[in-house]
Amino acid sequence: MNYAKHMLTGLLAAGLMMVGTAASAQDSSYKPGTVWNFSHIKVEPGQFENYMDFLAKTWKKSNEFGKKEGYIVSYHVFSVNNAREGEPDLILAIESKDYLTTAQQLEVQKKYEAFMAMDQHKMDAASGERKVMRKLAGGMELQELVLK
Repeated sequence: MNYAKHMLTGLLAAGLMMVGTAASAQDSSYKPGTVWNFSHIKVEPGQFENYMDFLAKTWKKSNEFGKKEGYIVSYHVFSVNNAREGEPDLILAIESKDYLTTAQQLEVQKKYEAFMAMDQHKMDAASGERKVMRKLAGGMELQELVLK
């Protein structure tokens, strides 16, 4: 009988904590914002201008299409000044409105393939061909927390 009383008390406390958590979530000092993807790029020696040409043409074209379609909010190329050992030369940043479901990802992929006139095999091969210009040295995905 004592066990049942403790169990009920525990369940009630857990329930109150959940209600408190839900109420505090509504009163949070922030809200989820846009999603950012960062690619860390190490440019191969003697390839900086060639890689920047690629970014200014193909990469920009792809991201402008994404903006037009409403998938991308903004995109940026950042130069890492005074890079230390192991740090990238460039950071490519793409800001999206939100995360995509798997179905949405497939829909976007089809639209990009049609726009770029390339299927995933050709896009993958083209990425491999850029290996002489750059090395993907990492990346990260972040979500902005917008303060209220």
